[in-house]
Amino acid sequence: MTAGTPVLQLADVQVAADLKTYVSRARAAGESSIHLQAFGSVLAAYVCLMRPRILGESTPTILGLRVMPLAAPAAVEETVPLGAVGDRLARMGTQETGLTVPPTRVTESWTGVLPPRSGWEHAGVLESAVLEEAARDGIRQVSEALPESPGQLMVNNARGTVWSRPLPSTGGLPADVEIPSGAAFAALTLGFLDGNPAAVYRNGRWLRVSTGRGHVLVRSGASL
Repeated sequence: MTAGTPVLQLADVQVAADLKTYVSRARAAGESSIHLQAFGSVLAAYVCLMRPRILGESTPTILGLRVMPLAAPAAVEETVPLGAVGDRLARMGTQETGLTVPPTRVTESWTGVLPPRSGWEHAGVLESAVLEEAARDGIRQVSEALPESPGQLMVNNARGTVWSRPLPSTGGLPADVEIPSGAAFAALTLGFLDGNPAAVYRNGRWLRVSTGRGHVLVRSGASL
């Protein structure tokens, strides 16, 4: 370990296993970076499942968040390569809980405006089945919209069109709470759907869809 490199002491081996699963799912979705924010005895780990890649693109900005306990207080805020975190977790023994933060730093525009920690207002609930159905329908629609060898621009356009559409069914949520289908995709992809209703919160331009397994955050209006 390099001198001065911070080590996050995760609360126990189950927390380490949960973080490993979260990182693996994010990597499988094609993500390349993770924002680690440790304050006191809590670690917040953010990944960005989707965001506009070019000016004028309709893809929403959607973050995934897992909040995990630490065994020792820490003060760390860094954006690092997701692969490097995954490699470190893979090398940890079954009883190890110390995660060394990778020394390489990454610059990501989405980390400039992260969601607030407090001030959230409960807006209602969404059934897990509604989110899963919307996610699977969207995945199918994106696949059907693309030819056999699409270019990146075509892929971005297809994803932006499908994932920016509001959920077809939002139950009893207020009319002004519009959740893009991409939030359902993020919840399914990151393994946050547990069969129980997801709670929906709002705070200014942010919306949050939360389950017992994690949080999906959506920033409305201008992209990050």
